[in-house]
Amino acid sequence: MSDRAGAVTAYALIRLQDRGTFFVEPGQETYEGQVVGENPRDEDMDVNVVREKQQTNMRSSTADVYEALTPPRRLTLEEALEFAAEDECVEVTPDAVRIRKVILDSQERFKDAARRRRAGA
Repeated sequence: MSDRAGAVTAYALIRLQDRGTFFVEPGQETYEGQVVGENPRDEDMDVNVVREKQQTNMRSSTADVYEALTPPRRLTLEEALEFAAEDECVEVTPDAVRIRKVILDSQERFKDAARRRRAGA
């Protein structure tokens, strides 16, 4: 899930591409707590999908790298409802179907998980 708000960058997705499949593409707006992809592990992973490349004086050939970016997986409403975990909800707008955490703030989610563990123990 995204750990901050902003526009998704190709640079960030390329760096994170080997960790899983993405539901977003470069240029899309995202916010903290939005599920931006899936990873093969069971636990949630906070990622920075808005990271920008630092400007340097050196030239680089990144055009080929951007072409290698895997297209995002588009979720239908049914797929999103099936994919959403117990602590997530599906957000439907005229433009998109998104999955997000019920508690958007990562620190609040961590505190809530700790409270649930203590209550269950």
